[in-house]
Amino acid sequence: MGLKSGSYGFAKLGAAALVSLALAQPSYAADKVLRVGMATGDIGKMDPHVAAGTPEKVLFTWLFNGLVRIKPGESNPKYIEPDLAESWEHSPDNLTWTFHLRKGVQCHGGYGEFTAEDAVYSLERAADPKRSSFSSDFKSIESVTAPDKYTVKIAYKEHIPSVLGFLVNIQGGNMVCKKAAEEMGADFAKHPIGTGPFMFKDYKPQQEVVLVANPTYFRGKPNIDEIDYKFIQAIASRDLAFEKGELDMSYGQSDQAWYDRMKKLPHAVVAATEPTELYTVHINQAHAPLDNLKVRQAIAMSIPRDAIVKYRGEKIAREAKSVVPQGYLGYSDAEPLPAYDPKKAKALLKEAGYPDGIKLTVVQTSLGIMRDTMEVLQGQMRKAGIDLDLQIVEHATFHADIRKDKSDLVLYAASRFPIADIYLSQFYDSASIIGTPTAVANFSHCNVADDEIRAARVETDPDKQLAEWALAQKKIIDAVCAVPVYELFDAWALSDKLKLGYELKGAPTRGIPITEATVLD
Repeated sequence: MGLKSGSYGFAKLGAAALVSLALAQPSYAADKVLRVGMATGDIGKMDPHVAAGTPEKVLFTWLFNGLVRIKPGESNPKYIEPDLAESWEHSPDNLTWTFHLRKGVQCHGGYGEFTAEDAVYSLERAADPKRSSFSSDFKSIESVTAPDKYTVKIAYKEHIPSVLGFLVNIQGGNMVCKKAAEEMGADFAKHPIGTGPFMFKDYKPQQEVVLVANPTYFRGKPNIDEIDYKFIQAIASRDLAFEKGELDMSYGQSDQAWYDRMKKLPHAVVAATEPTELYTVHINQAHAPLDNLKVRQAIAMSIPRDAIVKYRGEKIAREAKSVVPQGYLGYSDAEPLPAYDPKKAKALLKEAGYPDGIKLTVVQTSLGIMRDTMEVLQGQMRKAGIDLDLQIVEHATFHADIRKDKSDLVLYAASRFPIADIYLSQFYDSASIIGTPTAVANFSHCNVADDEIRAARVETDPDKQLAEWALAQKKIIDAVCAVPVYELFDAWALSDKLKLGYELKGAPTRGIPITEATVLD
């Protein structure tokens, strides 16, 4: 789903000066102010190597760069392009990567030129569990060095599926300025310093973060002078503010009624963006009778994916096609999912020794969309002789219980960095089976595609890697480890006065990239 756009240094501050931040900066013209509404009551630490929430990640997109980035408007890693690094190469075995930095890139706040020293510091910081929430993403790094001022060399202990994917400006891939981070210490999280198109200006607790245009941005000074990033937790309040013209961009609700209502507003453009959140029913093969393939096939045939998408809303949801979401690098729909057929499902249950059907216990979160989806599935699956006993619990208990193997089926919604390895490794590699020392989120106890998943991780030939991922998906689908149901888009409302400067299909941070080319008429 695409949205086509229209045509298209303040003084260096030490930690002690943060309280008088507003006085330390020159004034900026505020006639081109972009007002953004985000679904949060406040924001956490503004440190890109620590904060993992969507409100923070959206903000960081405007403040920081990576060595590379995904092209604005896209979410698939196949669209990776230069960012702070203007070129790179790697050794034949893919274990040593050399990045050549742009010259003259300036850190915000007068902290000087961004060099290889800053890049090395950023990656070492991101890999440090004491300073980073994303250290596990960098555990395969052997060393990071700076042969000269504009060269960064990364040596890996083992091949990983997407070296560049971990170096985009998301989470640990965000590049920070060493001098600022070291000088400010803990206060860096209150006054982030990067190299991006916008610079931090002010933070008002439970109200907003204010950013201003970076006049020395290496791609050119932004057309937008200021971004007012407002915290408005209630969807009704955000909608009203957008309708009244008090917001130019607002985080929406993945709901068809919301989409249709906002679409009718004058001067509104509604966007449904990738990466999607995939809703999957994981079948716990450690519980009888779910260890029987025919029973699992019956469950798959009892779920009408197309009907559930229509119920959910065809503008904000789409039918799942594989155990990996569409749009991910490595996604394959070569192996079709089982078709809806309740009569055949009943026949399969009879063949498996259950002529009167089966009853399953399902631990289910009380959260709205998740609970609503499971209750719809409950009604549909009953037609095939599958009775679900829903045990509704609050969300924290749900997560605890499904990791204790208490549920026969687990409806799980997930969005990950869009590469097949991460999704397959977390949900279908036997090393990730819940209850094991290396558990992640393999609720089905699936182990049929370990060879392919692990081979793809170390495969250096891109075509062979794609083939391994495709075969892994085929094996998982054939074994009916899980039943992918639908994918849910993120939703945003934008003023038609906002010209993004690119075609919007998605963004890996689930936000809307505001670049130097973005214009607010």
